[in-house]
Amino acid sequence: MTSSKAETPQNAPGTIEPVDIEALRRLVDSNFEQTVDSLKALVSIPGIAWSSFDPAELDRSAGAVAELVRQAGVDEVQVLRCNKDDGTPGGPAIVARKKAAPGMPTILLYAHHDVQPPGERILWESNPFIAEERDGRLYGRGAADDKAGIMAHLAAYAAVSAFLDGELGLGVTFFIEGEEEAGSPTFRNFLETHKDLLRADVIVVADSSNWKVGIPALTTSLRGLVDGTVEVRVLEHAVHSGMFGGPVLDAPTLLSRLIATFHDEQGNVAVQGLVSRDDVAIDLTEAEFRADASVLDGVRLAGSGSITSRLWTKPALSIIGIDAPSVALASNTLVPAAKAKFSLRLAPGQSPSDAMAALRKHVEEHAPFGARVTFTPGEMGNAFSTDTSSKPARMALWALGEAWGVVPVETGIGGSIPFISDLREVYPEVQILVTGVEDPDSRAHSANESLHLGDFRNTIVAEALLLLGLNNGE
Repeated sequence: MTSSKAETPQNAPGTIEPVDIEALRRLVDSNFEQTVDSLKALVSIPGIAWSSFDPAELDRSAGAVAELVRQAGVDEVQVLRCNKDDGTPGGPAIVARKKAAPGMPTILLYAHHDVQPPGERILWESNPFIAEERDGRLYGRGAADDKAGIMAHLAAYAAVSAFLDGELGLGVTFFIEGEEEAGSPTFRNFLETHKDLLRADVIVVADSSNWKVGIPALTTSLRGLVDGTVEVRVLEHAVHSGMFGGPVLDAPTLLSRLIATFHDEQGNVAVQGLVSRDDVAIDLTEAEFRADASVLDGVRLAGSGSITSRLWTKPALSIIGIDAPSVALASNTLVPAAKAKFSLRLAPGQSPSDAMAALRKHVEEHAPFGARVTFTPGEMGNAFSTDTSSKPARMALWALGEAWGVVPVETGIGGSIPFISDLREVYPEVQILVTGVEDPDSRAHSANESLHLGDFRNTIVAEALLLLGLNNGE
């Protein structure tokens, strides 16, 4: 999908009947302090859907979200979950519905309440689970990803309900997932189990990012993902590096040589058979990207083509973990085996199974010095792409432009949201709109995650306008 700036002139398809936008904005503003306070309270709950963390906190997070939904005026609120393949329970999801009036459409508003682990405390400038405002931003784990998405949905719904004096005919379903950061292991089963409960005409996924602070975006493409591990073994057991070193190379060295074949001299992915395109209409300058990604001075950027194509429509192959003796525990021996975990992001149009097969073939053909190489596939997720010709998409772009007062951008995202492909398969006729509250400095998943409060306010206004438009039958 080619990304481009999208302009919606007045009275073009996607606009709605004249509405007092300033009155709507005042309603959002009048409740904004309480909205932020509720967000801070959610940030204080370390709900992490990983087996190594206390599941009681995840349950507490789900309960807090359910109560906020009830306070927003939605009576039909449930906390539901499905089991994983191994029979253990999945994360708790909140499903709440305000049913549509006869003949009216339904919109499903998705976000997730679980968060990433905080990582090393020393890297945070403040406590990750005590939300702190600094210089117009709110800092804390989940402040942006994705508890702000929850609060944007609730605040927009509350503003529209007040604006229409309780006469909202549009059906609204809240679906707040509880295991997205753990890979949504029960998501497909959850959709199929509750297919009718979650059925909608439009789905808004509030888990993406804007182009930059002050410029909103509608996400029109996401890369897919495959991951797994590669192990290199050269010895039955460790041996003395002095007595035996020379005729045989240790496993970490050979693993490094194998990893080095993954990219060419320019830094392009060198695995044959992967989809790669350079057809993105907008771009970042190198200076903008270096600043956004905190690239150190002197580090040369990898790959060829536009920077945005390298981020959105070309594959990216990273090593995200290595098992080998740590420096602190290293002995003077030849290490017999070493393992690396890879993460391969896929361009839209790429089959995950074909990509996994291509990487396996590459690894097997490039085994260094005849080392025994074991390739173990992991998770697979499809890419996502869409156009913006539908009325809901045009309306969303119009709403973003009205809320921010600037022309919005149709943008790709280098990351992956694999469950979107499940939504598309279970509900093939639904229009999926991917929005978000993050910006390039939000640092989702990293230390010092934060939310730009001005853009958060605009996100609420934009979603409220979208709800009004759908309610008016536009």
